[in-house]
Amino acid sequence: MHAIYNFVSGPLAWVAFILFFGGILYQLISRAIMAKKKDAFIYEYWSFYHAFRSILHWIFPFASTNSRNRPVLSVVTFIFHICIFVAPIFLFAHITLINEAFNVSWWFLPDGVADIMTLLVIGACIFFLIRRLTQPDVKFLSNAWDYVLLALVAAPFVTGYWAYHQWPGNQLVTILHMLSAEILLAIIPFTKLNHMFLFFFTRGYMGSEFGAVRFARDW
Repeated sequence: MHAIYNFVSGPLAWVAFILFFGGILYQLISRAIMAKKKDAFIYEYWSFYHAFRSILHWIFPFASTNSRNRPVLSVVTFIFHICIFVAPIFLFAHITLINEAFNVSWWFLPDGVADIMTLLVIGACIFFLIRRLTQPDVKFLSNAWDYVLLALVAAPFVTGYWAYHQWPGNQLVTILHMLSAEILLAIIPFTKLNHMFLFFFTRGYMGSEFGAVRFARDW
């Protein structure tokens, strides 16, 4: 068990981070080149003002028409995205590991707050699952991989919560926690989850086109 822990927390972690950051760089460069080929004038009418305005309207709940039409989904999605980024980055245990490796640290969340945020992510994943299973249009567009992705997103939070509270099987679950997080990191750039960074590019493009060329809103 100790050897597995060392492998998962060492070499495998480095592989996951290399694939994550390398994949992000590859996707951004390849998408930028592809966009230029498909639209030769894309960068000529790019407007940081209109791009930023569009991004803001699509990030915050109820700022866009689509968001107002689905209030429950908008609130759950907003909470989910806040928690899924903030909780891992500002978790004391994660910061401690980074500090041990790189001698770098920053402010961390109180354990109680991190616990609540973890449960909110898990609850949101359950909401998304029920929505995929019950809402006809979403169910029609969903395939097996969509359910696998949802499980992979939830896994690090479920196992992390389990490991933190030291429930039975804590050692095994700790390894599963690290392994599931590393798998998730590695696949993000190459799956639908890459919207976490491509969103700003595509939304900026749409905002620039609608605002600077069509003189219309895209929200």
